[in-house]
Amino acid sequence: MNATFTALIVFGCLVGAVLLGKALRRLLPEDHLTADSRDTIKLAMGLVATMTALVLGLLVSSAKGAYDTERSEVILMASKITFLARVLDAYGPDAANVRALLQNTLEEAIQQMWPGQMRRPTDRNPDVQAGNLAYAALQQLSPQNEMQKVLKSQATTLAGEVAQTRSLLAAQSAPSVSEAMLIILVSWLVVIFVGFSVLAPPNATTVFALMISALAVSGAIFLILELDQPFGGLIGISSEPMVKALHQLEH
Repeated sequence: MNATFTALIVFGCLVGAVLLGKALRRLLPEDHLTADSRDTIKLAMGLVATMTALVLGLLVSSAKGAYDTERSEVILMASKITFLARVLDAYGPDAANVRALLQNTLEEAIQQMWPGQMRRPTDRNPDVQAGNLAYAALQQLSPQNEMQKVLKSQATTLAGEVAQTRSLLAAQSAPSVSEAMLIILVSWLVVIFVGFSVLAPPNATTVFALMISALAVSGAIFLILELDQPFGGLIGISSEPMVKALHQLEH
């Protein structure tokens, strides 16, 4: 889901809740707004606010955890590719074809995962055909001595681990934030803001404070959804580790 659009919808719902609360305050009889009634409403709002804070914290933790996991996987994959480039370099000129195929595969992967200015969506699915060609070329290497045998074995292991990590990133493309939980959270927020607006004195200062609160909550929803899209948006995972690994293959 689009983070900006969703955050704007949430902000609109909360602003509507504030206006609804002000209208209800004018319609309610005075005996419904006595001190005892206000205390009861505050207790109810406190309970809902506590549950909302717990769910909001859970969503932030879930999105941040998924973001950190995928960032770590990108860094790990880049480090393995860098080491693979060093192993192929140590193998000698016979591995030049393998390096070229790996370089082309990595360039395509970077373009897919970080499309940049190409105005196309992020694609985490690996190019299986290109990967198979590079792996087949690696298997076709014919070691001439014991050292090359060891290097080929290391390169094969590293290539397999890189492919596994790439497939893992593709499998993790599903959103980690539950839409149902997000809808429930927004519903509770609407209830809270209606209650706050009913209790607040009808003046511009209280309305402004509630609007600022609505903006802050919408910003939190935006942050959650942005973290849940680690390869796009404003808080995306940097492609720098992969670009540096690509430069290692080019040299």
